Amino acid sequence: MSKKIYVGNLPWSATDSSIRDLFARHGEVISARVITDRDTGRSRGFGFVEMDSEAADSAIKALNGTNLDGRPLRVNEAEERQRGGGGGGGGRQQRGGW
Repeated sequence: MSKKIYVGNLPWSATDSSIRDLFARHGEVISARVITDRDTGRSRGFGFVEMDSEAADSAIKALNGTNLDGRPLRVNEAEERQRGGGGGGGGRQQRGGW
């Protein structure tokens, strides 16, 4: 079974392959992706790595707080994203008159 890892506080220089290489020291990396801004293509400063569960636990322990290009990484298990629901306010609220 695999685990998804959140990697935060990435330096702007980080790439998919650089975080893949960093995590590969702790086991097989299934996927590695730096999240980029849709409009500019620049890194948003975080990414996700997917690894085998045991390797992921080892990587989280070893790499959380590790300095990468002058920035201490935040590495932890990714939380499952909430799907659907939650929408907006849905129109104007009318207030009672008198």
